[in-house]
Amino acid sequence: MKKSFLLLFPALAALSLTQCQTSKPAVSSTAPASTTPAASPAQPKEYKYETVAGDPLKARIYTLDNGLTVYLSDYKDAPRIQTYLAVRAGSKNDPASATGLAHYLEHMVFKGTSRLGTQNWAAEKPELDKIEALYEVYRTQTDAAARKKLYHQIDSVSGVAAKYAVANEYDKVMGAIGAKGSNAYTSVEQTVYQEDIPSNQLEKWAAIQSERLGELVPRLFHTELEAVYEEKNRGLDNDFSKEYEALNRSLYPTHPYGTQTTIGTIQHLQNPSITEIKKYFGQYYGPNNVALCLSGDLDYDQTIRVIDQYFGKLQSRPVPAFTPAQEAPLTAPVVQEVVGPDAENVMVGFRFPGTTTHEALLVRMIDKVLTNGQAGLIDLNLNQQQKVLQATSFADVNNDYTSHVLYGTPRQGQSLAAVRDLLLAQLEEIKQGNFPDWLIPAIINNEQLQRTKSYESNEARAGAFVAAFVARENWQDFLAQYEEFGKITKAEVVAFAKQNYGPNYALIYKRTGKDLTTAKVVKPAITPVPVNRDAASAFYQEVTAQKAPELRPVFLDYKKDIQELKLASGVPVYYTRNTENQLFNLYYVLDLGTNNDPRLGLAADYLQYLGTDKYTAAQLQQEFYKLGCSFGVSSGPDRVFVSLSGLDRNLEPALQLFESLLANPKPDAAALKNMVAGTLKARKDAKLNKQVILQQALVNYAKYGPKNPFTSQLSEKQLKALKPQDLTALTKKLTSYQHRVLYYGPRKTAGPAAEVTSKHYDGTGTEEMQAQGLTDVLNQLHKTPAPLLPVPANKDFAELPINSRQVYWVDYNMVQAEILFLTKGDVYDKALVPTTSLYNEYFGGSMGSIVFQELRESKALAYAVSSSYANASKLGRSNYILSYIGAQSDKVPEAMAGMEALLTDMPVAEANLQIAKDAIRNSIATERITKADILFSYERAKRLGLDYDLRRDVYEQAPNLTFAQLQQFQQAKIKGQNQTILVIGSKDRLNFKELAKYGQLHQLTLKEIFGY
Repeated sequence: MKKSFLLLFPALAALSLTQCQTSKPAVSSTAPASTTPAASPAQPKEYKYETVAGDPLKARIYTLDNGLTVYLSDYKDAPRIQTYLAVRAGSKNDPASATGLAHYLEHMVFKGTSRLGTQNWAAEKPELDKIEALYEVYRTQTDAAARKKLYHQIDSVSGVAAKYAVANEYDKVMGAIGAKGSNAYTSVEQTVYQEDIPSNQLEKWAAIQSERLGELVPRLFHTELEAVYEEKNRGLDNDFSKEYEALNRSLYPTHPYGTQTTIGTIQHLQNPSITEIKKYFGQYYGPNNVALCLSGDLDYDQTIRVIDQYFGKLQSRPVPAFTPAQEAPLTAPVVQEVVGPDAENVMVGFRFPGTTTHEALLVRMIDKVLTNGQAGLIDLNLNQQQKVLQATSFADVNNDYTSHVLYGTPRQGQSLAAVRDLLLAQLEEIKQGNFPDWLIPAIINNEQLQRTKSYESNEARAGAFVAAFVARENWQDFLAQYEEFGKITKAEVVAFAKQNYGPNYALIYKRTGKDLTTAKVVKPAITPVPVNRDAASAFYQEVTAQKAPELRPVFLDYKKDIQELKLASGVPVYYTRNTENQLFNLYYVLDLGTNNDPRLGLAADYLQYLGTDKYTAAQLQQEFYKLGCSFGVSSGPDRVFVSLSGLDRNLEPALQLFESLLANPKPDAAALKNMVAGTLKARKDAKLNKQVILQQALVNYAKYGPKNPFTSQLSEKQLKALKPQDLTALTKKLTSYQHRVLYYGPRKTAGPAAEVTSKHYDGTGTEEMQAQGLTDVLNQLHKTPAPLLPVPANKDFAELPINSRQVYWVDYNMVQAEILFLTKGDVYDKALVPTTSLYNEYFGGSMGSIVFQELRESKALAYAVSSSYANASKLGRSNYILSYIGAQSDKVPEAMAGMEALLTDMPVAEANLQIAKDAIRNSIATERITKADILFSYERAKRLGLDYDLRRDVYEQAPNLTFAQLQQFQQAKIKGQNQTILVIGSKDRLNFKELAKYGQLHQLTLKEIFGY
């Protein structure tokens, strides 16, 4: 799936590039002999790098002698480094005769090399060569019998080769060094491999990543191919994916953006070529076509020296040129229909030039004029006025072309054509200039606010480097686009819209129904392969034996890290200072929710459609947007969060607006009528969403019965009987209850006022004012009665016992089936947390876990599998064991049997256990809970009856647990426990005889599990 990166940097003035700076010599730590390149010259090498004046990331960009590009940014938020290894090759580079190749190669890069992932390369290689040759014959055969015979040979030889392999050794070694988020993605332009590593493990990371960038060994090929089949089937069950593919086919009938998909065709997936995959790797994975993008706690000089030591030995090679197909202009709408079980919607797409063009910047600006979350034309004219159920827009910006997409879902009885017309009408408003003059300056500045916020994330910082590299822009030009974005005028936007937005669009109608064209990737017969859990390559042993400086954990001390204040009203304020930027987050937290009154959620939703005596609802949103602030009210089962965030210099005017809305929302009967109608339509659509059916409706039904937190809502009759005053009264009363305030921001708690400039964030309406301390502001503006009302007693739903084995299933038209094994555990006990943490990491928590290895790597039974012992989030509530399988329907019997066997008899693998211990210890040692997360950590702790950071117990106890203790826990708490098994799948594909083996079968209707 493509990851899109937002505008990450503010408008920068006077950008200048410096190319002649030199990195200071640094001394590298010693690495194992077999993983260390030849010794460096006596004189330390000096490294030239580029910087850009005014760059908020203070990035250094290096180019090694072999062409490898290295982006570095030092950000010491935690002793960790976010790394992306970006390859400038994606699915558009796939041969037309072998689509899906780049994506499948991405999977193969995790399989290791001739040194990583093997016990005996000399014995393994001849078997792998046989498999490669067999696949070359297999892909040319069309006779079914001949193909079956050949596949049997492939399966047989694969079993022999697997005896020498070490499955998931890459995942194991990354787990052992404390990496988190090991993953990758393939898009049309790029393939990117990501890791979040402890800063003291940089050299091990470099040794591992340079090893797999230097060589590809496609081992365990046929089982991984089966996982890709499953991924394809999941795509066939995803209506949005099918719809977006149809849009691309219409916009790009000639270019690979539309003529082929990243996952590939069924025909090509069933006829793979290892030879072609290796050829692709050789063509595109040279260092001169790769970038390393790192942001985190790093030393520039030491980091580049380590990178050069390991990656500098790789040889550059020619990269095939890509000549983009030139699309003919669209002169009339291109209309297609897509059918599937999800709710109906409409998608409109326009085609524009690619990422480095000025046109792409104008598309981004028009997109923000349409939707920015608060004051866009679609936001106000369609969503807030409730003319559609939901609408949005987004720009999909790629190198060769940009797609601008408008999307909407209809209200009850509304046609898709009507939604289309409303979406297109917003573009007409832009053409006529019917939007306020202040909007574009406000968009520019609000984008800067969001970029400032993104600086707090190493993922976003390193992600910006990926975006620049993939776009083939040097860093100066990449940053300069934000200055260019900031110069766009209303007149330019209007003229561009008039010239470029006409009948030249693709139109996709998504209808609800059964897709009769859906095929599936047929399951071949696969013999399970050994995973050799206790084996390890010499490379693995050498890397993990390498010593690294020890990092010590930093645990929260809530008494020191949070300052507790009190307002004059007695309301407690929990305060943490923001020393990084000028943004704030403010929350009012109440311990009541929809369990107490189902109307609270509706009242929270209703507020967005209301104004005050001074402002209409639309004007209110615009005022907040001008101030660079936003607000929200959300209600869960037992808590309400009232939130305000944005620029701290505008806290006072924003809080005044917010408090006036809370205290005096103006009832609007028409808005309520529309909201009720929208709620009923949204409920109807929810019954078409398989994730809502399984993860919410079925899970709640199994835990609590028919009356549960999910079904605790007003009936249609009760909804239609609501009066505006019923909901506004609830909103007005919120701050009359006992509550607490959370604040994270730069403002001092109290003290003499400081002079600041408060201004509308469109750059107008500046006003010199005195910024008071936080408690002074809240005492003045946060009006509460005296005394505050006590919060009503909590009304938690009673959890049902699971006294017998039951299987609940729901019919849904899909290729795959999804299954959840649900077991009720003990009531929450903090003493169990260290054990459950280790159990989860070892058994089902990652790609190196027992469940993943057994069910995906060895048996190829599912694309997605997991199992976890989930601790309750509230004292007095039960823990639950949740085990998930997503598989082809015809694999369900084998997959369920495999999961049940693992839950019954947990395999012993001492090597995996040690990796799990190391992963937990390294993760906690390098994790830092900072910023507003400190306040929410304390909130979570209090709900569990804790007054300290529970990670301390996990860090100190989990690494000392023995396998015997872990096994004792598993046998006492998981093995043989009664289960409720939840299944969603097509009745035409499910094997009910097999399902009945796991308990009494019950088909549940949507009305039973949704309550309506």
